[in-house]
Parts: sequence; C-alpha cells; structure tokens
Amino acid sequence: MNVLDTELLVIGGGIAGAYAALTARSFGAEVVLACKTGLLGGSTRWAQGGIAAPLTAEDERLHARDTEQAGRGLCEPATVAAFVREARAHVETLRDLGVAFAPYGTLEGGHSRPRIRHAGDATGWAIQRVLKRALEQGEGPGLRLFPCAFARNLRLAAGRVVGADFITPQGALRVRAGGVVLATGGFGRLYPVTTAPPEGTGDGLALAYRAGAVLRDLEFVQFHPTAVVVGGAAHLVTEAARGEGGLLLNARGERFMTRYSAALELAPRDVVARAVAAEITATGGVFLDLRHLGADFVQARFPTVAATLRPLGLDLGRDLIPVQPAVHYTVGGIQTDTAGRTTLPGLFAAGEVASSGLHGANRLASNSLSEGLVFGARAVRAALAELPQALDDGTAVAAPGADPTGLDALRQRLSRAAGLRRNAASLQAALAEWDLATVPGDTRSALEAAHLALIGQLVLQGALAREESRGGHCRSDFPQEGRPAHTLQYRDSTAGTDHLEQAPVGAAMLRFSA
Repeated sequence: MNVLDTELLVIGGGIAGAYAALTARSFGAEVVLACKTGLLGGSTRWAQGGIAAPLTAEDERLHARDTEQAGRGLCEPATVAAFVREARAHVETLRDLGVAFAPYGTLEGGHSRPRIRHAGDATGWAIQRVLKRALEQGEGPGLRLFPCAFARNLRLAAGRVVGADFITPQGALRVRAGGVVLATGGFGRLYPVTTAPPEGTGDGLALAYRAGAVLRDLEFVQFHPTAVVVGGAAHLVTEAARGEGGLLLNARGERFMTRYSAALELAPRDVVARAVAAEITATGGVFLDLRHLGADFVQARFPTVAATLRPLGLDLGRDLIPVQPAVHYTVGGIQTDTAGRTTLPGLFAAGEVASSGLHGANRLASNSLSEGLVFGARAVRAALAELPQALDDGTAVAAPGADPTGLDALRQRLSRAAGLRRNAASLQAALAEWDLATVPGDTRSALEAAHLALIGQLVLQGALAREESRGGHCRSDFPQEGRPAHTLQYRDSTAGTDHLEQAPVGAAMLRFSA
C-alpha cells in the first residue's frame, strides 16, 4: 500500500473541491486532491444555466431575500449572510482565472434580479475546464493530484478524522492528513430519472455518516421541472430558457402556470416541478415553448441544449419540447457550520455533499456553483487553522459493500415512495422492503451500491419523520407547513445505534470529539 502524508486532503474534483485545493495552495499549504473520475468529472461540468452572485453591494440584501424565500424557512441566516457577502468576489476570481462570462446577467426562477453569470449554456463546463487547467499548472510537490481514486473509507484517531483509504488503478492508497475536506457531490443516482452524473452516488455522505458525522435534511430532494426523458435518460433543459421568456404549455396548449404561481414559469423549482407533474397527469403532457423567441436566437443562446436535443428529433426554437421533472440536486447533506466544519473534528465539507444551511428546503436556481466557491474556500481556511501537531495513521471506519444488481429495484421503490409527492403509507412500505444483499466492500461498484442503499434508507426515514409539506418535501397526508425544524440523522459508532432528531433553525451544531 502506498501511504502519503499531507496537510490537507480534498476528496472530490468538482467546483467545491477544485477551488478548495487551489485556495489551500494559495495559502502555501500542502494538498492532496483525489477524485473518483477525472478532473472533468462530477456534476459541475453539466451545469448549464450559470452561477448566481449579487450584482452589487445593494443586491446582497435582495439575493439573500430571494434565497430565503425559496428555502421556505429552513435557511440558516448566518450562512446566507456569509454567502451573499462573499460570492461576488469568488465569481470574479473565476473570471480572473479565465472563465469567459457573458457581459450581462440573466434571470432564473426565484430571482428578483438578472444576477446569473453565464458562459452560454455550458457554464459549468467552462468553469471546470479553467479549474482543471489551474490545477494541472500547479501540480507539484505541494499539490498532488489523484484522478480515478475512489474513497473507500475515512480513518479515525481518538474521535478525529485523520485521513482516508482509496482504491486506485495503481492499487491501494492511504492518505494521512491534518484535515479532510469532502466535496464529493450528491446522491442523485439514487433515483431512476435524474440529471445527476454516474458519480452521484452519495459517497461522501455515507463515509461521513459511518464515521459518526451528522447528516441534515436528506428528505429535501430537488426536481428540475424541465428535463427531456428518453429511454430513461434525462436531458436537462436549462432554467435560463424560461428566464429568456420560455413558456410552459400543457397538452391542451394552455399556459398553466397562471394557476399555480404569480411568478409563472419563474417560480421556485419545487413549485414549477409539482405543477408540471400535475399537468402531465391531468392533460397527458407538458411542453416548453420557445418558438416565439425565434429559432436563430434560441439556438445561438442555447447551443448545448440544441445539440443535445437534435439527435432526439427535437429542433429547439422550432418544436414544442416535451418536458417532465427529474431529480436534479440533493439539498440535504453533511451538516456544516459557516466555516465548513462538520460535527467531527478534522472533517470539513463543501458543495452538494454538505448541508451548509444555504438552501433550506429548496435550492434557489444557480446558487449551487457559487456555494461551492464560498464554502470550499471557507472550509480550507478553517481546516488549515486547526491542523494537529502531528499526523496519525488512525483506524479505518468499516466499509461494507452491497450487491449492485439490486439497485434498479431499490431506485424504483424510492421513486414511488419519496418522489414529488409522499405519504406515510408509501414511505413505510418502502422502508419495510428496503434491503440490499451485503457483499465484501472491495470494489467501487459494491461500495457505491452500499452508499446508495444507506442514503436511501435515511431519505425514507427523514421523509417519514417530517410530517409537513415544505419546499422540496411534499406530503399528501400533511399538506401544510408545520414548525420550521431541521432533521438530523447520525450514527453512534460506539453504541452501534442510529439516531434521528429534529432541531430548530439557528440551533447550535452538535460537536462530537474524543
């Protein structure tokens, strides 16, 4: 086994992980960056619409208001304040690195101002290419890159996270680190119809949970309203298409959003997604109409979407585009404070893997990329300020595997029980049948299956415990909002017990230590 020592280990190579590693190097820290695919893997590259940040100092207040309105009472005010105060500077850093943002912002659902910076309809790809180039240019003794390194388990010493073990093409790798930043993305691949990349298997959440970290609000899963689904594959049509004036029509040709929200097609995603699903059920279909904008404009503004739909026989700007909701973003994650600290010493998290408190019950469009920047940088600063005096080998947290051949059945079960609408009977039935055969955890596929099975169970338990409807969680048997509270789930590794609790917004974070 190859063993490496470093001050900071970053796991995940999307926007949060890549920016965290670059930030750490700018402070002179020694960094290892490991990601399970290449440096162009993960969700960041697929982000179409753009990256949100306040346009001016005055817009900070408005951006905070929009974020909190979308979050339906579950946003953490201190997190939102830090985000709107710092996001603009980090986006400008991306511009300085070479991201060619358009000279104007666009409008998306839930935003009161056109504050979305974009690089056409391939903003994530433009950002990820620039970050990859910066990482490769900085590679050396102080920045070691390990693509195709799959994190098998975290390592603990006296209650502190001290490193991780990896499966790599070259064999087993152990990294001993003063601090570990998880930036591994979400768990969208838990659902059968999703825009998430194949890597989105909840790895970081499962690693953290098994080590004893608190996970928060996993029941909040965001469905994007406008995906083109063919053969089980979901092709995203960016929210910016509606920001430019796209309309949603049902199978009768009616512009139905007038019945659901005064914000029409630019209502928050949870509202639009449920409306689209309801109209599909009532009329047989929903279509995105961009024809009135002119085919030349539409195809010049959205060339990536147009190229994606063309092989499917759809001509963007000339055809009505059949759309339906698809899982797009997992709002819950590892609980962190405003500095990216988790409840375990030595472990930090940023990006979709984290529950920073920014998104509340429903993420505001295009806040995710800028969240990765703000809290990736904050996590690095906190980790480097809290480095231990010496590194420790620690003990591996157990990493069981599961039979991946049973995943499709589990995905269908979860989709039926914890989709856009939920109820106690379906959630209880899914939990009663939730099982995946255990196998040795010595392959990536077996470990990913085990991660998805664990997170799926936690999603179902959280959704059952939340007896209200709020944001991305809608209970047909509890249609009203209740008292705002977070769902906390964690494992007491000493006692071998799993816990689910509720905590009010703004409550002090639990701290677990030796």
